[in-house]
Amino acid sequence: MKDVCIVIPVYNERKVIYDVLRNVRKSFPYVVCVDDGSKDGSAEEILRAGAALVRHPINMGQGAALQTGIEFARNNKKIKYFVTFDADGQHRIEDVNSMLDVIKKKNVDIVMGSRFLGEAVDMTLTKKVVLKLAIRFSNFTSGIKLTDTHNGLRVFNRSFAEKIQITMSDMAHASEILEIIRENNFKYTEIPVKIHYTDYSRSKGQSALNAVNIAFDVLLRRITK
Repeated sequence: MKDVCIVIPVYNERKVIYDVLRNVRKSFPYVVCVDDGSKDGSAEEILRAGAALVRHPINMGQGAALQTGIEFARNNKKIKYFVTFDADGQHRIEDVNSMLDVIKKKNVDIVMGSRFLGEAVDMTLTKKVVLKLAIRFSNFTSGIKLTDTHNGLRVFNRSFAEKIQITMSDMAHASEILEIIRENNFKYTEIPVKIHYTDYSRSKGQSALNAVNIAFDVLLRRITK
């Protein structure tokens, strides 16, 4: 797994990030965490867990943190595969391994996890409704047909990583990644994954109002491009 880098954006995740990283690093030694202006001591926990740490002096948003982490990882020419992974403990290493198997065996550039092909444990009804609406919106605006457009678990190759230039700093970056797929004719697929929502992860989730703001940002970007 020396040719794989796990990129994790982190914002105020001190309570869980050490355990998340300890589990990830059992299988993947090269992990880059971008501390996106945390105020709770997340950076210290990242270093204690042995991951590489890059810091934003202020909170810039998950999209910006992912861009920073991917740029940092791209500098290591040994890395062939890049994984985006959430910091709150929702994602599973078993799914990462399955996605890596797919991208290595199939002729695709990016593999995306789908909780709707797989399982979303303890997802609230409100979260499900918001995500389903977001999927319809993203499929319509991007032309990329997926069952789960805002899942943070992705695996992509170096060719895809070299094209990534995320400019939307907030959660709208997920739609921007779909634009990269369409504009560059990258080959993609989805596979089932299991997302486990805990009380902690649910407390960190996006509100319905944020989803509306994200949709507005995406529409504005398409109009002004």
